[in-house]
Amino acid sequence: MSKVLIVYYSRKGENYVNGSVRKLSKGNTEVVAEMIADMTGGDLFEIDTVKPYAADYYTCINEAKTELRQNARPELKEYPDSLDGYDTIFVGYPNWWGTMPMAMFTFLEHFDLSGKRIMPFCTNEGSGMGSSERDLKKVCKGAKVENGLSIHGAEAKNSRSKVEAWVGELV
Repeated sequence: MSKVLIVYYSRKGENYVNGSVRKLSKGNTEVVAEMIADMTGGDLFEIDTVKPYAADYYTCINEAKTELRQNARPELKEYPDSLDGYDTIFVGYPNWWGTMPMAMFTFLEHFDLSGKRIMPFCTNEGSGMGSSERDLKKVCKGAKVENGLSIHGAEAKNSRSKVEAWVGELV
């Protein structure tokens, strides 16, 4: 198997879950990312922004909407030194306003992803992959973007068999 990286952005704290806001000790995308790392032996890298999003869920989603409208590229705290050793990169994120959080764009545009295999997965409360696969194809020039996996956020902790089937099909 080729060397695998699982890069993800995940929101801890207040999240929308099955119609109400709940506090999560671990974000749904992180839960799925850890499953993928366990299945593939891949390395995990969590994206973190310099300016944190608001702790309040509704304020956070308004911040995310503003970033999307402005096509913002939030500054990130750190990046891996290089992606040269990785052939396959799983890219995980919550679906915010129909696509990836803008921090994912910041990360992906930082690297030349030519020749890499991109495997997207997202968590959401019903909006699926949105336009994120199309957006990934635009931003990951020269990479092969595979069909993504959509996980209902409220079911993230119980999605192992769905994740295993998807990973097994593609890896």
